[in-house]
Amino acid sequence: MRTLGILTAAALLAVALPVPAHATTPAYLPPLPEFPVAYRDTAAAMRAAGGQYAGWAESGRHFLTFDPAGDGTAAEVVGDLAAADRIAVLVPGVDTTLRDFDRGLGGVARRAPAVQARALYWKLRATDRAARVAVIAWLGYDTPDGIGLDAIAETRARDAAVKLAAFTDDLHTQRPGAAITLIGHSYGAIVVGRAAPRVPYVRDLVALGAPGMGAAHAADLGGARVWAALARADWIGRIPQVRLFGLGHGRRPADPAFRARPLPTGGVAGHDYYLTPGSTTLDAVAPIVLGSPVA
Repeated sequence: MRTLGILTAAALLAVALPVPAHATTPAYLPPLPEFPVAYRDTAAAMRAAGGQYAGWAESGRHFLTFDPAGDGTAAEVVGDLAAADRIAVLVPGVDTTLRDFDRGLGGVARRAPAVQARALYWKLRATDRAARVAVIAWLGYDTPDGIGLDAIAETRARDAAVKLAAFTDDLHTQRPGAAITLIGHSYGAIVVGRAAPRVPYVRDLVALGAPGMGAAHAADLGGARVWAALARADWIGRIPQVRLFGLGHGRRPADPAFRARPLPTGGVAGHDYYLTPGSTTLDAVAPIVLGSPVA
């Protein structure tokens, strides 16, 4: 998914190369514990894991989930989730691992889910100081390798969508009066799109730098308002809008034919800049989360 040629080559070889199996989601996903219990349990697990993870726990950060196995998964909360009436859940894309959760892929901080969550949180606070908000960086799935067929297929997105929907349901159960916005970056937007019909109470979906959302039109995503941003400088715009032999992501949400509501992209210098301070996309996403979108 890093280069335009990957999709073309993969489509030509699709008959010979099998799409990865979809067999990682358990039939039963245990419910999320009450927030204080989850924070306590994840902190204990982080201390046991040692290294940077122990440091996260000692610094008082709050995680709802944490598992260092394999590439690792985690869900960090920024803000007071127990009091929040506006909750944003950020879903990252390919190549994101627990190791890079704080520092970002390749050591580039703007790519880090934890950094993006804080950027959005502080923008929300600056936009409305009285609002009770929380932002969750949800690395709750095994993201695809950016150069493999997993990134071109949607198998992992389907698997992740089940997990995201279950997680969102648990948030909704514990905070039934809170408005939840799902925000997907890159492949994460496909996860959000595929989860959307399972969470009909979610009113807003945001796709940033997305190759697709697992649907042909915004209306296919369960009735939520769908917002999309795709900057000129984002290489995702060069990926063909095709689906062949189960590979490819079809129509991009930023394509007018998808009928998502467009977001501005001023100050977005590339694929990983949408939630950086100073971008007009970040400025526009904040009112959506707060329930007062500009358009």
